Amino acid sequence: MKSVIIGTAGHIDHGKTALVKALTGIDADRLEEEKRRGITIDIGFAHLELAAPNGEKLRLGFVDVPGHERFVRNMLAGVGGIDLVLLVIAADESIKPQTREHFDICRLLGVRSGIVVLTKSDLVDPETLEVVRMEVEAFLRGSFLERGPVVAISSLTGAGIDELKRTLAVAAAKTTAKDSSGLARLPNDRVFSMKGFGTVVTGTLISGEIAEEDELQAFPTGLPIRVRGVQVHGQSVDKAVAGERVALNVAGAGSEDLSRGMTLAAPDTYRLTSILDVSLTLLPSAKPLKAQARVHLHAYTSQTIAVVRPYENNLIAPGGTAFAQLQLAEPQLLLPGDRFIIRQFSPVTTIGGGIVLDASPLLQKPKAENLPFLETMAKGSPEAILLARVSRRKETGLGVAEAVGEMNLPLPRVRSLANQLQENGALLTCAPDLLISPTAFDQAGKRMLALAREFHQENPLSGGVGKEQLREKTNLRAEVFAGVLEALCRKKKLEIAGEQVREPGLGVVMKDEEAESKCIIEAAFSSAGLKVPALNEVLAGLKIDKIRAQKIVTLLLRDKVLIKLSNELVFHRAALEGLRQQLAFEKGKSPQMDVARFKDLTGVTRKYAIPLLEYLDREHVTKRVGDKRMIL
Repeated sequence: MKSVIIGTAGHIDHGKTALVKALTGIDADRLEEEKRRGITIDIGFAHLELAAPNGEKLRLGFVDVPGHERFVRNMLAGVGGIDLVLLVIAADESIKPQTREHFDICRLLGVRSGIVVLTKSDLVDPETLEVVRMEVEAFLRGSFLERGPVVAISSLTGAGIDELKRTLAVAAAKTTAKDSSGLARLPNDRVFSMKGFGTVVTGTLISGEIAEEDELQAFPTGLPIRVRGVQVHGQSVDKAVAGERVALNVAGAGSEDLSRGMTLAAPDTYRLTSILDVSLTLLPSAKPLKAQARVHLHAYTSQTIAVVRPYENNLIAPGGTAFAQLQLAEPQLLLPGDRFIIRQFSPVTTIGGGIVLDASPLLQKPKAENLPFLETMAKGSPEAILLARVSRRKETGLGVAEAVGEMNLPLPRVRSLANQLQENGALLTCAPDLLISPTAFDQAGKRMLALAREFHQENPLSGGVGKEQLREKTNLRAEVFAGVLEALCRKKKLEIAGEQVREPGLGVVMKDEEAESKCIIEAAFSSAGLKVPALNEVLAGLKIDKIRAQKIVTLLLRDKVLIKLSNELVFHRAALEGLRQQLAFEKGKSPQMDVARFKDLTGVTRKYAIPLLEYLDREHVTKRVGDKRMIL
C-alpha cells in the first residue's frame, strides 16, 4: 500500500480543519483550547484510505496546520515531510496574507504536487466563485500549481467532497514515494505518555524503515532508545516505512527526555552540526539579507537561530538565490538534501528558504575557493558528489562510513558508488573502507620520499627513518600511510628494513673516523667477554663527538652486534652466545643453577651475574624457581 502525506495550507478560518474532517471523519483539533476558541493552534493529524485509478490502495495521512500568523512556526513543524498540499482558500474571502505565506513556504520546501480547494462554496453565488477562481489562477501563475486541479467544496453540505477524493486519488498516485531503503530518520512532532504503554513519539518518517525492537538514537541529545511498538494511523504494524505517519512506543526515554524538534535516527551514523553550507533563496517580497543577519531557521520539526554568511557579496537580493553558510545557535541533525525555511528575526515573517548542501563543511568561514565544491553538491550526480567529498579531504581520505553520514546514503549505495569510481581510476583505496583521490595519494608518496631522503641526509649514521617517526612527519592517518608506503615499496622507491624505512641501496654512510670508532667499540666489548667495560668509558676514549658515538652504538644494537641488558651493561653477542653454550654443557651435570654457581662458572661479580641471569630468563634459557634457576 502506497503512503502519501498531505498537508493543508491556508489562511486562518478558511476551513482547513473542517475540510480534513469532511474527508476523513476525524477532527484534527485535539486540544481543548482549539475546540473552545474554534481555531487550530497546533498541528493535527488524520488519515484516509482511497483507491487509485489503477486500483492501487493509497494510505493518505493528513497534517492539518494552523492558519493564524501567530502559529506559523507550528505550521512549519507540520509541513516538512509532506508529499502533496491542499491549498485551502475560502470562496467568500479569496486570497489572504497567510494564504500567500503558506504557499511561499510550500514552494520553498520543494513541494511539487497539490490541489487548490475552494472551501465554503455554499456561501457564495456561482459568479463570485468564478471570480475567485480567476484570482487564484493569477496568484498561482508560474508556480507548481499553475495548471493544477481546483475543486470547490462545502464541508457543511458535502458538496464537492467526492470529486475532491477522486482528484486526491489521482494526485496521490502520481507522487514519488519516499526512499525506504535509506537510513531511518523520524523528526518528532509530538511526544506524550500513555498509561499502560509509556512514552510515545509521533512524526512523519522521512526516510528508511523502523521496526519493533530497533535501536535508535535521539538527536541532539544522543540518547539511545529502543522501539517497543510501532503504529501507523492507529494500527499496530511490524514496521513503518518512509512516507508514513508513525507512532512509536519507545523505551529508554521518558516524555521529559524527548520533545518536538528532536529527531530519532539510525545510531552511530550521524553527527550534529552547527555550521551548514546551503543554497538560500529569498522571496521577492523580502528585504535584502545582509551578511551576519540573524534569522529564525525551521527544518522539519526543529527550529533555532542562525547567522547568515553569504559566500559572495555582503547581501542576498530579494528574489535571489545564493550560496551561504549558516551558523546555528544550537547543534542540529540536518543532512544534504534537507530543506528549510528562514524567517526574519523581527518582526517574524517568512523571508526565504533553501536546501542543505553540506552539513560537515571543512571551512569554518565561507571562502570563494569552496564555490566549485558547492556547485557540485547542488547539481552533481551521486558519483560526482562522492568524488568531490573525497577530493576535498586531500591526503586525509574519507572513510566509507564517514561518507554514509555525510551524504545521507545507505552503506551499500556508498560502496557501489565507490566501486564505480575505483573501476574508472577516479578513486583509490588505502584500506578496504578508506577512499582517497589518486592526486592526493601521489602527493603523499612524493612527500614521504622527500622526508625519507631528507632524514638520511641529516642522519647518515642511521640505517633509515623509523616507520612511526616517518608517519608523524608525514602527518598521515595510519591507513593512508600504510597504503602509500606499500605502494612505494612495490615500486621499489622505498624499502623496509625491520622498523626502518629507506631508499633502496642507501644505508649507513661513515667517515673514516666513524668507521674506526665503530671497530673500536665492537672490539672493546668483543675482547671483554662477560666482564664488559662501562659503555660511557668506551665512548669517552673515541676521537668523535658523543652524539655520533651514540649513533654508532645504536647501529650496533640494531644489528644485534651488541646487546643491551641495562643502561650500564652492554655485551657482545659472541659473549652471550658463548654463555648459552656453557649453560647447555652445565645442564648435563645438573639442571639447577644458583647465583653462586653461576658466578663460579662465569667468573663475574654479582653486579654482572644478576642482569645476565635475568636476561637468560627472558630468553627462556633459564627459568627462575625460588632462589634458583632451572636450565631449560
